[in-house]
Amino acid sequence: MCPYAGEGGRDCLAGRQREGGWPSTRWWRASRRGRLSDGRCGSSGEKAGKSLGQLAEETSYDKSYLYRLETGERLSKRAVMEDLDRYHGSGDLLVGLWSDARREVIKDRYRGFMGLEETARVMWLFQLRVPGLLQTEDYARAVLSGLSGTRATSGNGAEVEEQVAARMGRQELLYRQPAPSVRVILDEGAVRRPVPDAKVWADQLSHLVAASEMPSVALQVLPYAAGVHDLMDSHLWIFWQRTGDPVAYVEGSGFGEVIDDPDKVLAFRLSYDLVRDAALTPAESTAFIKRLLEECRP
Repeated sequence: MCPYAGEGGRDCLAGRQREGGWPSTRWWRASRRGRLSDGRCGSSGEKAGKSLGQLAEETSYDKSYLYRLETGERLSKRAVMEDLDRYHGSGDLLVGLWSDARREVIKDRYRGFMGLEETARVMWLFQLRVPGLLQTEDYARAVLSGLSGTRATSGNGAEVEEQVAARMGRQELLYRQPAPSVRVILDEGAVRRPVPDAKVWADQLSHLVAASEMPSVALQVLPYAAGVHDLMDSHLWIFWQRTGDPVAYVEGSGFGEVIDDPDKVLAFRLSYDLVRDAALTPAESTAFIKRLLEECRP
């Protein structure tokens, strides 16, 4: 996943429903009722005039599911849009509009997190994987493409490249003046789980070493020997702006949440302090990553 979800996704969904649904479902609703007259849709008049019940009978989708698509309650998946494009004979029009809608959702969901990251003067991170701010371009491309192949399709190359470019753009904040103070604690697994391409992985480890030597970055590794701890099930960011109280962002499998409740943020700060105390020092961490780098080189 992105890695950054957040509560904005729910608000975005509600907004889409108020506006009349996702772009792709609005197009589908219009085309199914035969309202497109500009020649973009190849659907016959017979197919365009079918009811949801008839459409459900002629496809593999439940009527209630199709209803949620039509009303904008669901964004659906790419495979569904591909099926509907084939049904309507509309080329890849629905798939294209679905991709546009999905990008809009991602932007809305991440806006809160991105705003905090962009303006923070101090950032504390605990990460179970190499964070986007410290990824090389090739490593980012590998993980965003989906190492298992489940995210990769023949048509999402441009989408992946857009995400890679956006991730690389975010890293510019590390080089501005004044640069934010960034402390990153990496779980040991983050520096031990390579991507399939050995050179990409070696370059990523080298990049971590270089980042650890930046004056504004403190990088630590939490060894497996540290045992269990409060943050072991999620990624954590804590942001301090120039003024105001700190804000936390927590991300796990399938969820992400911005947290500004002072008591909850304080609890995360205390958990972070314990993890930092158990981690290797910055100098020890850099030496540890260098040893891993030597081990992975032929």
